[in-house]
Amino acid sequence: MNKPEDYSFEKNPHKGNKGITRAIKASINSWHGLVFAIKEESAFRQELSLVAVLLPISLWLPLSPVEHVLLVLVLVLVLIVELLNSSVEAAIDRISFDNHGLSKRAKDYGSAAVMLALILCLVTWAYLLFPLLKI
Repeated sequence: MNKPEDYSFEKNPHKGNKGITRAIKASINSWHGLVFAIKEESAFRQELSLVAVLLPISLWLPLSPVEHVLLVLVLVLVLIVELLNSSVEAAIDRISFDNHGLSKRAKDYGSAAVMLALILCLVTWAYLLFPLLKI
């Protein structure tokens, strides 16, 4: 039986870090990704503004700890999905700016994922806030 080292895969020169060095470099890369998203992605800035407004409100509301966590969780989920969508768009644009059906489909899938995350956020907030309105 062949051993993994018998295969002639090209090694990635950026994958040599291990242990704490890898964790530190990954954290730095993550920070750079957040900074770049804030500077370059208007949709991310808009959603971050939404989080900046709703996060303090979520902590102020008279809800259970689990409900507070749920409100914050769906806000963070929107940011996560937006970052993933932006990464798909960047990868597609890296390949080509030409109009192509598969490129459009990939970007539309990412956009749909953001829309679903926003709908989930809206429904969660509405569900938890409606009883507090006492209408």
